[in-house]
Amino acid sequence: MRIFRSLMLAVALAVALAVTELAASPLPSVFAKYAAGPAKILPLERAFPLDEAVELSELRARDRVRHARILLGGGRQSSVGGVVDFPVQGSSDPYLVGSKTTMLYFTKVKLGSPPTEFNVQIDTGSDILWVTCSSCSNCPHSSGLGIDLHFFDAPGSLTAGSVTCSDPICSSVFQTTAAQCSENNQCGYSFRYGDGSGTSGYYMTDTFYFDAILGESLVANSSAPIVFGCSTYQSGDLTKSDKAVDGIFGFGKGKLSVVSQLSSRGITPPVFSHCLKGDGSGGGVFVLGEILVPGMVYSPLVPSQPHYNLNLLSIGVNGQMLPIDAAVFEASNTRGTIVDTGTTLTYLVKEAYDPFLNAISNSVSQLVTPIISNGEQCYLVSTSISDMFPPVSLNFAGGASMMLRPQDYLFHYGFYDGASMWCIGFQKAPEEQTILGDLVLKDKVFVYDLARQRIGWANYDCSMSVNVSVTSGKDIVNSGQPCLNISARDILLRFFFSILVALLLCIFFSLT
Repeated sequence: MRIFRSLMLAVALAVALAVTELAASPLPSVFAKYAAGPAKILPLERAFPLDEAVELSELRARDRVRHARILLGGGRQSSVGGVVDFPVQGSSDPYLVGSKTTMLYFTKVKLGSPPTEFNVQIDTGSDILWVTCSSCSNCPHSSGLGIDLHFFDAPGSLTAGSVTCSDPICSSVFQTTAAQCSENNQCGYSFRYGDGSGTSGYYMTDTFYFDAILGESLVANSSAPIVFGCSTYQSGDLTKSDKAVDGIFGFGKGKLSVVSQLSSRGITPPVFSHCLKGDGSGGGVFVLGEILVPGMVYSPLVPSQPHYNLNLLSIGVNGQMLPIDAAVFEASNTRGTIVDTGTTLTYLVKEAYDPFLNAISNSVSQLVTPIISNGEQCYLVSTSISDMFPPVSLNFAGGASMMLRPQDYLFHYGFYDGASMWCIGFQKAPEEQTILGDLVLKDKVFVYDLARQRIGWANYDCSMSVNVSVTSGKDIVNSGQPCLNISARDILLRFFFSILVALLLCIFFSLT
């Protein structure tokens, strides 16, 4: 009888433990509400000190480095062949960001068993996630960003695996001239960027950790195996410590991007979103899933392009369309309009830049004092720019317009003679591509709907929480059963573990 009572006590204790654990998890009915703050899974962090001011020429130099990688394809891994959120830190303020670095926003990811946390740059212009390997001899060991750098230790991870040369990832789908096969049969890569920097290493598989919304519940500490790059050599600007991070988190369109890997297995929907804060604190949130906000408009992606290209049709200033031939925006291998989180400013082709600058200057000629500062068009303003400068609209295919406030095309550049000085943040593109950088991407929700091949946006205060759809993924991809099965398995394992612990306790007390 005593043993029977002990068994009943064990079962009751196990059930109580399991119910308590399940009750501690929030169960939203339709939406899961995420706060874009430091409590999130992977924060997007500010990459640059708030008091670091630089010249506009340095910002352009920084963007030229970035564009060399985009235009030459060196930063794209295609040259080698549930819903998750990532709180973001970083800055879109051109006056505050550093120079000659390709990084504005970064977040944290966890890889391996036991998991190691890495600070990685958010980049929609490249595909793969890569981090620095412990075997790298010339990689930075410290960072001027005030963060600790970490190295991926493959032998120290219980779940790490190598990608062999015979693996389909290396031998067929992603086999290109940049793919390499090492003496120990590891599938390697070597990327050379247009600015002269580069990285090489080999592909690995290991566990990637995240929090996911599955059905109507939040399941913390979810994980999935992914393929990523392990960098063993870096050159050029990648070796500099002033703005060093642990790697790059590519959200490009290639099959090796994390969003492609997870969505192809039904773990996340084939859509990701971001909301980048434009105020002095920077930051924001990055979501593998769809952020829901009112007033979202969509424009179709240009097909057969390696980047996120949109069809820009016209530009309006104060409601008046500028005299620009739409042909200058037509997409080709070297032309078109790219949405890129890795670019600081925004760049218009010459045929569009000159009419834009003239229209802005003419509209405020009686209200502000124009001034040329270091070769840049600036304005001395005595009151709020919202009261003086006109709204601007970028009009895209599909009837979608991106409405810009003055602070979306101007940036504050200090003070002169007692007045506030604001400068044009749009620059003349050195090439034939228009590039929409963080100056216009900030303070908006952007949704990259890869299943429907479109990008949507809406104005939003990115310091506020965001609503994430938990049903759109099921409408787009498979029902997500692999995720649901994983979550059910975890619950059962925890339940039986609780029973085992309770039985051992009861046996112990029965014998004493």
